Amino acid sequence: MRVILLAGGVGERLWPLSREGYPKQFLKLGNQKKSLFQLALERSLKLTTIDKVYVVTNTRYRFLVQGAFEELGLDWSRAHILYEPKPKNTLPAIYGAVYLMSKSQNDDVVVFPTDHYIPKDAMLIDEIIRSQGLSQHGIVTFGIMPTQPHTGYGYISKAEVIDNGYKVKSFIEKPSKQLAKEYIEKGYLWNAGIFMFKVEFFNDEVEKYAPQIFRAFNDHSCWENAFQQIEKGISIDYGILEKSEHVFVVPLEIHWNDLGSFDALDTLYNTDEYGNNFFDNPILIDAYNNLLISDEGKQIAAIGVKDLVIVDQRDALLICHKEKTNQVREVVGELKKRKDNRVIYHTKDYRPWGFYQILDQQKDAFKIKRITVFEGKKLSEQLHYHRSEHWIVVSGTAKVTINGEISLVKSGESIFIRAGEKHRLENPGKIPLEIIEVQMGEYLEEDDIVRFDDDFKRQ
Repeated sequence: MRVILLAGGVGERLWPLSREGYPKQFLKLGNQKKSLFQLALERSLKLTTIDKVYVVTNTRYRFLVQGAFEELGLDWSRAHILYEPKPKNTLPAIYGAVYLMSKSQNDDVVVFPTDHYIPKDAMLIDEIIRSQGLSQHGIVTFGIMPTQPHTGYGYISKAEVIDNGYKVKSFIEKPSKQLAKEYIEKGYLWNAGIFMFKVEFFNDEVEKYAPQIFRAFNDHSCWENAFQQIEKGISIDYGILEKSEHVFVVPLEIHWNDLGSFDALDTLYNTDEYGNNFFDNPILIDAYNNLLISDEGKQIAAIGVKDLVIVDQRDALLICHKEKTNQVREVVGELKKRKDNRVIYHTKDYRPWGFYQILDQQKDAFKIKRITVFEGKKLSEQLHYHRSEHWIVVSGTAKVTINGEISLVKSGESIFIRAGEKHRLENPGKIPLEIIEVQMGEYLEEDDIVRFDDDFKRQ
């Protein structure tokens, strides 16, 4: 068995928690100690070995994927990590991975989204294994038995019984509240976006129903070039499942949540007797049915409010009625129009060597960061044209190279790098290195970096 993990989504509906540079599948939401991606990766390893796992993601998430593997103690180089040069929706992503499996025609392939929350997946794993007989007949999808008339999910209508599932009668797009109630009464299932099929069968269905995508991969030896040839992205639902005559559904009665909007996050957070869901320890007075999320250590107080989503981050605040969470995308669209980097970056940004958090800044004057470099890691050899940097070591020992001259800077000591000086920061120790960086200059954006050497092969 082989597994495809889809990890290229942006998660715009969860802004400002999820951002383009660090989307929801890599977040540790609520009280979770592992990210959604890590949970999906562990789920896949209950079905197969790491060398049969295919991760399809965006090029910009390369180090987030690799870091997620390393944090679990797994060797990411043993898996197949495929980078889309540009997102083209789910069908090209899935078929791009299947194309690489051409020598394994009779293998079963399971497709998992990595931004869904399934806290207890034992039943799902059992049903996938049990459905290997059903996959002999075509494509198997796994439908969730609804717990409420949800308008944010697609639905699956089932027909006659076949093996441990049903033949699919139709796929239905997100309905109105009234239609959702009718669908539940008729026994419809939520479409969870989890599939299983044989390599050879899926290859034939793509050639039949999506010939442009089939040709793009089969006519180009380079995987990245194949993506460039696909003019318009298409979902697997629209491109294959709604057209194929051989699609089946297996019902699942499990806790499943696609975390598509803030009103879906309630189960991940603490709950009080008044229906409030929260992270950390807010002060709530005459407050009911609210979701409150803040940066760790920040105090939230709410008085006389109900049915609100309040997400307070260091650089952004979202206040939204629970019935309007589907409009968060409009906020993201407006930020993009303004070319506001807060749609892309958090104040805390992860890099392959560690991470940094912006503590304070004033445009065209200064920026203050707290930088953490993991043990044994080093930043690229680089210079900046427009800013100088003053580093104060908080803990650990820094190995600093400036214009070829090496210095060891210990806790409580500092060092200054002038604009235009070639420099490099390294952590030679056995504990994380933490420094405070004060940048000064007339231009302080991240693209003022000229790299000369880099362990992570960044440009």
